[in-house]
Amino acid sequence: MDIFLQQIINGLVQGSIYALVALGYTMVYGILGLINFAHGEVVMIGAMVALSVSLLLIGSGLPPLLVLLIALMVAAAVCMVLGYGIERLAYRPLRNAPRLAPLITAIGVSIVLQNLAMIIWGREYHAFPALLPNSSHLLAGAIINEVQIIIVLVATAMMAGLMLLVHRTRLGRAMRAVAENPSAAALMGVNPNAVISITFMMGAALAAVAGIMVSANYGIVHYYMGSILGLKAFTAAVLGGIGNLRGAMLGGLLLGLIESLGAGYIGDLTGGFFGSHYQDVFAFLVLIVVLVFRPAGLLGERVADRA
Repeated sequence: MDIFLQQIINGLVQGSIYALVALGYTMVYGILGLINFAHGEVVMIGAMVALSVSLLLIGSGLPPLLVLLIALMVAAAVCMVLGYGIERLAYRPLRNAPRLAPLITAIGVSIVLQNLAMIIWGREYHAFPALLPNSSHLLAGAIINEVQIIIVLVATAMMAGLMLLVHRTRLGRAMRAVAENPSAAALMGVNPNAVISITFMMGAALAAVAGIMVSANYGIVHYYMGSILGLKAFTAAVLGGIGNLRGAMLGGLLLGLIESLGAGYIGDLTGGFFGSHYQDVFAFLVLIVVLVFRPAGLLGERVADRA
């Protein structure tokens, strides 16, 4: 029972991160019908920028929480500019092109960002400074630390805030209008290009927060860290129903739980043949199963394929 509860806690923490990253995928897809495969690299850039700012300020005498807050704001700002640049330079010229063109472009942008990060920060793993309190607490036999609690609380608050923004604000109405019919939205006075750019920037800001969460949870940053994370978050978005915000949240949490429980019990179920280091397999098995049996995802609508 203790192991089960521990895996549930680990799954919720990891799932919260997946959900934040998956929201970036699903917002862009909901408006453009485009899979932004460079989104995982935006997560990595956010983590790298936060690392650089933290190391710059950590000896200044500022409180650790203030250092982390400044690093978060700088990382979010850099990622928002990066998100705007990616949309403006890489995707907007291809908006009316065949679907394969922006897909290849997204992969190209991802490779460019990886190599740019490798040039700036190097190939080696970097230790992320411990700026958050990290004492452990015992919960019904399972251990949870304060970093994990903060990750779940911050992710929950950001997801709730995003839902309120989309469903209760003028910008949110504009986003839903552009997602439904960009031409009709333009006739009603909405600027589709501005809304699309803002959507990319919002997703990039969430990616920056997720990157810092991953770095704080595992204590390391690497130029390749966004690749697998991005693919898993994409799997979460597909699982929940890509284009559906609630689906992205649900898919992220479910994927985190599936991965954590699978990693915790795969050794016992296979007699020790497979270990917990095979946990990545579960994410991609889920992707295959969903694409085969329910391509629209758990909460996705069965809509006609866009031309």
